[in-house]
Amino acid sequence: MAKFKQRGKTWSYHIYLGIDPLTKKRKEISKGGFKTKKEAQAAARLVELAKDNGTLIKESDMPFEQFAQDWLKTYSRSGVKISSVRAREKEMKHFTSVWGPFPISRITKEMYEERILELNEKYSQNYMDGIHACGRMIFRKALTQGLIKNNPTEEFKIPKKQQSVEELEKAEENIVFLEKEELAHFLKLAYTDGLEMDHLVFTLLSYTGMRIGELLALKWGDFNKKQGTIRVIKTLYNPTNHFEKYQLLTPKTKGSVRTIKIDEMLISMLKKHRLKQNEIKLKNRPIYQENEFIFAREDGHPQLRKVVETRLKRLLKKQR
Repeated sequence: MAKFKQRGKTWSYHIYLGIDPLTKKRKEISKGGFKTKKEAQAAARLVELAKDNGTLIKESDMPFEQFAQDWLKTYSRSGVKISSVRAREKEMKHFTSVWGPFPISRITKEMYEERILELNEKYSQNYMDGIHACGRMIFRKALTQGLIKNNPTEEFKIPKKQQSVEELEKAEENIVFLEKEELAHFLKLAYTDGLEMDHLVFTLLSYTGMRIGELLALKWGDFNKKQGTIRVIKTLYNPTNHFEKYQLLTPKTKGSVRTIKIDEMLISMLKKHRLKQNEIKLKNRPIYQENEFIFAREDGHPQLRKVVETRLKRLLKKQR
């Protein structure tokens, strides 16, 4: 039921719309400036009809950053990996940094496209795809909740970047491939000049095609010495490179869950490594955390990805 008020010589209407599901506050639509009460009543009647028919949309004055943060909380509870939540949070900041206090309902298609094109000049195609996907999810949610009338991301596609010949050549130079003879020399170098576990780590990576995160997440239960297999069902996630602040996540894709057949050489190397690890456990018993990681530090926690990458660079530098 609409209420009408007179202020000076003009009239206004006020219509209660219920409680906002996000803010938990009372929602109301109002409009003034009518010369007579009858004009206000006629206008109010149209709004009430739209409300009854489910076609009424009252755009929100909620700041973009407030809605985006609410959306991120909902997204994080939807069963996605923490790595995905962190990625969305990083992508979202490219929008909140410029639209933070701005009402979400006032962000136009032109504003959105201008922001994406601006970012497109700075970042890679893959990263831009993520930023655009994040923007689409935020505004789609705002649309379904009736906070905006139009989705500014709709039908917009990021222009594909055309790389110059110089850029392609530079990218090609940065990719390091080892020929069969070079790989054999590298693994020999890892054996003679490598640090603890280097030879086993780089041999397994070379022979199995595992990612570093998958390798570091391996536990002894994933190794079946009788069948000669390694089961890949998890990956190590540790963005801060703190030895205790890690998580074990499912692999990147469903297809990444697999069982890898290994040869007698690798089986023998793993058996010897386990004997060596048992010696370390006894030596460091007071501080050793028994987590069953194959590639454990001397305190039992999984080795850091950064350590593996640093050691790889060290050996490649020696090989030149």
